[in-house]
Amino acid sequence: MECCHPIISGLAKAETAETLMRARYTAHAQGDIDFIIQSHHPATRGEIDRDTTKRWAEESQWLGLEIRDVEEGGKNDGSGAVEFVAKYRDAQGKRHEHYEMALFEKLEGDWYFRDAEVPQVRQFKRDQPKQGRNEACACGSGKKFKKCCGANN
Repeated sequence: MECCHPIISGLAKAETAETLMRARYTAHAQGDIDFIIQSHHPATRGEIDRDTTKRWAEESQWLGLEIRDVEEGGKNDGSGAVEFVAKYRDAQGKRHEHYEMALFEKLEGDWYFRDAEVPQVRQFKRDQPKQGRNEACACGSGKKFKKCCGANN
């Protein structure tokens, strides 16, 4: 959080989209709604519900930020995307993972959060049919799968 203080306080600019993403997470954790709104792109800033954002930030216990992927958003780029998971516990104590692809845009030398998308969930796909518990085990032992190779699953 110390690394984000100069950005949140206005003493320094976020040099990359990822840096701004980290500062925005820290601002949520600290309840700094002014920074959250200020770092939102001017063209879409009016869409923010300040009271709802403030309530969510203040009522949540922020547990960590995991950056999963960064596309562009460097010092010399004009736009970028940061895929992340923000982990938190709500006011009732339930754990959540907020997963999104945050889209950023640089305007007159400053990075702004522009919009967000839900990233495509990577699906597991079987290349063979699922082994049934009561079927003969595929290893050829003659036993049922649940009494053989499936016994430890």
